[in-house]
Formats: sequence, structure tokens, C-alpha cells
Amino acid sequence: MASATKSKVCFFFKSPVSLQDRTKLKKFIEGIFRKEKKKLRTLNYIFCSDKDLLEINRQYLKHDYYTDIITFELSDKGTPVEGEIYISVDRVKENAGSLGEPFYKELLRVIFHGTLHLCGYKDKGKMEIRKMREEETKILSEYFRVPRDTVSC
Repeated sequence: MASATKSKVCFFFKSPVSLQDRTKLKKFIEGIFRKEKKKLRTLNYIFCSDKDLLEINRQYLKHDYYTDIITFELSDKGTPVEGEIYISVDRVKENAGSLGEPFYKELLRVIFHGTLHLCGYKDKGKMEIRKMREEETKILSEYFRVPRDTVSC
């Protein structure tokens, strides 16, 4: 008898958000790490409010502004990735509206953005930002092509 494998990806909700096809999403995120040749130990996504994320930004990064996502890599260099990704549901909703994108698509873009950070992608310079956006777009496109029960990325 086969045993169910526990996902290395978990979702926590301080703010309510509809997150469709969670099992597919978890498997897909794990597939991104495999594709990027990164070992994943654990990854927690915490969906919260603007207020929550602003406090985290002030406390840990010494930034006094709103953001849609903050990614913390908790693992030591050379060990499997352990991370926490905080996402402001408020900010994602606002950004989706101003970009003219559906909320769910923008939410997925932000989820994948944090995943890419933990895979080593940066977004400080113009070239890094361009590469990050290209990868986000490619991953979003792939995600929407993958059937629910598919495991790969």
C-alpha cells in the first residue's frame, strides 16, 4: 500500500484568500525547485494584511513602506532550502487592479516570485528585474497549461 507524501510546501492564512487547487500548486512549486536543481526542505507561505507586512518590513528590513511580498531564506548556504514567504493580500489586490490583471493571476505571480528568490533569482538591478519577470511569465504560462494531477513543472 502506497503512503501519501507530505508536501514540503504549506499555506497559512492570517488574511482570508481563495487559493484554488492547493495540491496542484504545492506540487508545481516543488517542481520549480527540482527544475532549478535546488533541494527543498520546507517552504511556508503566510498570507497576511498590508498592516502585518508593513510591520515585518519595518522590524526585519528597516523599510517603512508597503510591499506585496517579503521572502526569508532560513537555511544555511549549501543546505536544502527552508523559507518563509509573507504575502500581503491587500497589496496583491491593489496591484492586480492597477495592472488590470485578475486577482488570482497576480497572486500566483507573487507566489512564484518568492519561489524564484529562494531559487537564487534577484531583482535589484534592471537586468535582474527583467530576468525575474521573464521567469515569472514563463512559470505562470506553464502553470496554467498543467492539468490538476500533474506533478512536474
